[in-house]
Amino acid sequence: MPGMPSDSTSILPFSLESSAHQQPPIYPLQHRLSSPLSRIHVSWSRGNVLHVTCLRPPPPAEEQEEEDESMDGDGVEEEEEVGGMAVEVILGGAMLEGEIREEKKRRIAYESLKSFAFLNDKKMSLAKMEETDMNAPSRTYWWQYALQYSRSINDLLSNPRSPESLIQDPRIFLKEGEESSATKGAWELMEIFYVDIQLLSWLPERLVDWLEDYDSRLLSGTESTVHSKLANLQRKLAKLQIVEDDSDYWSGLASALSVGWLHVVVKLLKLHGSYDLDQMDNRETENGLVEAVSRLITEMPRMRSDNNTPDEKLGVFYQTKQDYIKGLEEWRGKVSGLESTSFWLQCEHRKTRDGLKSLLQIMLGNLRIIVDSTFNWVELLISHLIYIRPLTNGLEGLNNLAEKCMQLKPSSNNNGLAGLLIAIISENPEVVLADCLKTFGPWIVAHAVDLLTSNNEYIDAVLNEERYNLGGTSIGEIYVLVYAQALASHSLTWQVAPAYLSCLNQGPGLLEVLLLSQPVQNYRSVLKTLEICHLYELSNISPQIMRNAGMNQWKHGNKALAIHWFKQSRDKTILSRIAQQLFDFVGNSLSDQSFKQLEGLMELLGSDIGTAGGLDFLHKYRDFKKALQQIIEGGETDATRKITELLIQLMKNPSTPQRFWLPLLHDSVKLLEWKDRPILNVSDTNLLLGKLQELSMAKLRHELQEFAIGPNALASIRLALAKNLGRAILQES
Repeated sequence: MPGMPSDSTSILPFSLESSAHQQPPIYPLQHRLSSPLSRIHVSWSRGNVLHVTCLRPPPPAEEQEEEDESMDGDGVEEEEEVGGMAVEVILGGAMLEGEIREEKKRRIAYESLKSFAFLNDKKMSLAKMEETDMNAPSRTYWWQYALQYSRSINDLLSNPRSPESLIQDPRIFLKEGEESSATKGAWELMEIFYVDIQLLSWLPERLVDWLEDYDSRLLSGTESTVHSKLANLQRKLAKLQIVEDDSDYWSGLASALSVGWLHVVVKLLKLHGSYDLDQMDNRETENGLVEAVSRLITEMPRMRSDNNTPDEKLGVFYQTKQDYIKGLEEWRGKVSGLESTSFWLQCEHRKTRDGLKSLLQIMLGNLRIIVDSTFNWVELLISHLIYIRPLTNGLEGLNNLAEKCMQLKPSSNNNGLAGLLIAIISENPEVVLADCLKTFGPWIVAHAVDLLTSNNEYIDAVLNEERYNLGGTSIGEIYVLVYAQALASHSLTWQVAPAYLSCLNQGPGLLEVLLLSQPVQNYRSVLKTLEICHLYELSNISPQIMRNAGMNQWKHGNKALAIHWFKQSRDKTILSRIAQQLFDFVGNSLSDQSFKQLEGLMELLGSDIGTAGGLDFLHKYRDFKKALQQIIEGGETDATRKITELLIQLMKNPSTPQRFWLPLLHDSVKLLEWKDRPILNVSDTNLLLGKLQELSMAKLRHELQEFAIGPNALASIRLALAKNLGRAILQES
C-alpha cells in the first residue's frame, strides 16, 4: 500500500526513524458507554478505518433481578442501557479531513471527478496543440482552464449559507451560519498564490478575506485568535450596558482593525454609548471623535478590483498602483491630523480616548500596537502587509517577513492551515503537497497538483518529471495514485478510481489489477465492472472477469448463472467440462426426475458441439422422451412416425454412448407393443436386435452398466422386438 511500504524498492519510502520523534496522535472514541469497559476489540476495516468494539461488563445477578423488576407491563424496559457499541476511527488523513461528514465526502469524491476530467481533457488538447504549433499560447489557455477548474472545486467545497435575517441585531457582527471547512481554506490558499496571478497585486486584501473565513480554523482550539476574541466579545456584549467601559471592547476593536476587518470595527464603534440619544451627559466631542475615526476607517484606501469586492467591504478601492499610493498618502495625512488634534483634551472618557488613539496608531502602522493586538504570526503577517507593506506583490520577501513574525508571535502548533502557509511562502511545492497529504488527506493533494503547476514552469518540471527512483512515475502521479487507492478501498467510491488511474502512465496496468480484484458475487456489480472495462477499452480482461464471476456462482451452487457467465466469456474449455459432467450425470442416473432437474442447464448450454462439448445427443434424447410421454398420455398416432425416426437416428448415431442403448430400448418397448400396427419395419427392428445382442455380450463380459429398470429388462425388450419383427414381416409380405 502506498504510504507504508516496508522495503527500499517501494514507491513511497517510509522511515521509522523520522516517525519515532513525532508524538503519536490520539483518537477519541465516542462510544457513549458508562465506565468501566470490560473488553475492547480492535480490527481493521476498509482502507485506513479502524473498527473498535467496546463492551461493558455483564451486570451482577442482583442488578439483573432489579432490571427484570423494572420492566413495564408490556415487558419492555423503560431505560435500557446498551451493553456495547461499535465505532469507526479514521487513522491519519482520510479522503477528506474528519470534519466533513461521510456522505459529503462521497458527494465531493463523485462531483469533483467532473472537474478533474474536464481539466485532464483540456490538458491533452493543449498537448496536441503544442505538437502541431510550437508558438501556440498553450500556457495562457492552461492558466484559464486551471482557474475555471479551481473555482468549480471551490464551489463544491462551499457550505450553503442560511439567508440573512431582515432584522439584524447591531450586537451581532460576526458571520452566522455553518463555518467553512479547513479543506476549503487550504484550497483557497493555494488558489491565491498559484492560480489567480492577475490578482496578486492585491494579495494583502485577498489574505484579509481568507483570514476572516478561516481564522477560527487556523490553529488548534486551545490557542487564541482574533476570531475567538471577537466571538467571546460578541457573547459578552449581550450582557453589557455601557460597552465603552469594558477593556475587552477596545481590545477587540484593535484586534479587528489590525487584521483589516473594517466592517466589524465600524459596527462595534456604532455601539459606543455616545451615540445614545437619551443620555444626560454632554458627549458631543466624544461622539465626534468616535465618528471621525469611524469615517477614516470607511475611507481607508484598498488595492483591489471592483469586480471582486463584496458588498459589505468598506474602504475606497483602487485598481492601479499610482492611484492607490496617492490615495494612501492623503488618507494617512488625515489620520495624522486627527491623531494630533486638540479635541482629545476635551474627551473626558479615558478609555474612549486611549482606545481611539490605539486605532489611529494601527492605521499609521505602529508595529508595537499591531503586535499586541494580534495573537499569532499569521495574523501579524497579514497586519504587516496591510499597514506597513501594502504594496507587496506575490511571494516577494514574504518568507523573511514570516520568519520575523514567527519570532514575535511564536505558535506551539503550526500544523493545518498555518503549516500550509509556511510551505507556500517558502516556495517548496513538495513540502506543500506533503503537508496537504498529512493534514487534509489524499483528495486535496490529487486535485491540487494542477493548481501548483498552472503558472510556474519550474513547479511543473518538479512535480511532473518522471523519476527513475519512483519507477518511472512523477511525484504528481504518485499523489494521484494514493488518492485512487483510497477510493478503491471503499465499496461506495471504487467506481471513481478508474478515472484517476487512466490519467497515469502506469494507469492501465493498475486499472486492470483494480477491476480484476473487484468482488463478483453480485450480478449488478459485475455488470458495472464490465461497463468500466468497455469505457476504458479494456476488453482483454472482460472475459477473465466473467470467468471469475462464473466460477464464483458455480462454487455457490448457482449453476445457471455460472453457465451464463461462462458463455459470455466464450470459455470453451470450461463449457466442455461442464457439458461432460452433465453427460456423465445423465448417463449414470437416467431417472425422469434427475433428467428434469438438468433440463434447464442443458437448454442454457445449447446443442452446439463446438461450444457445449457435444450435448447434441442429450438434446435429442430429451426431445425423444418428451414426444414419447405425449404419445403415451394422448394416444396420438400421427406422431409415432416422427418419434420412430428419432429413435432410429439415436441408435444409428455413432456419438450415442453404449450406456444409453438400454434406456432407449427400454423406453421404446411401449412403442413396439403398439396395438394398431407395427411401429418399426423389418430393417429397423433388425437394427435394434443387433444393438440388443451387443448389450447381451457386454453383460456376459460384465461391461454393462446396471440401471434401475428391472432385472428382466433384456428379456422384455427381446420379446417386444420379436413380436414387432413378426408383425412387420406379415405386414410387408
